[in-house]
Amino acid sequence: MSAGRRTLGFSWPALVALAALAAPRVALHDLDVVPEGTVVAALLAVGPPLCWVAAVLWRRPPRPFLTMVVIGALYGVFLAAGHQVFWDSSLGMDAPGLAGLEPGAREALLRGAAVMSSLVTGTMVGVIAGAVAVLLSRVLPAPARRREQADASRPLA
Repeated sequence: MSAGRRTLGFSWPALVALAALAAPRVALHDLDVVPEGTVVAALLAVGPPLCWVAAVLWRRPPRPFLTMVVIGALYGVFLAAGHQVFWDSSLGMDAPGLAGLEPGAREALLRGAAVMSSLVTGTMVGVIAGAVAVLLSRVLPAPARRREQADASRPLA
């Protein structure tokens, strides 16, 4: 078992797959396919982190908060990549305060800021989801198979 799997409770491909659940929202939002304020937009925003929390509650990794922060950071990478891919159709170069800069410098500055903002946003989603997962893991009992495994590993008195 890898160190990451022991610490995070999931393999790296599983962590990436969990983060990728949130990726469709980026495209659908940036292309204005799903308008803000709709039920679908809310489901696309809240659904993936709820799936992350459910996976952590089911799997019960040793460090659930760290696991969620990692998933959130990976989501931030998807978010940053999506914003870069859909740059012209969604964000573009509309920054009147930077009009005095050369177009190439302005684009590099705006794209860099978008990447940093995406990484911070994704990580913060992971932090919030991690806090929810930790609180729920203290309140909700572990799935039956996890309790059986824990009981079987205890020495007999």
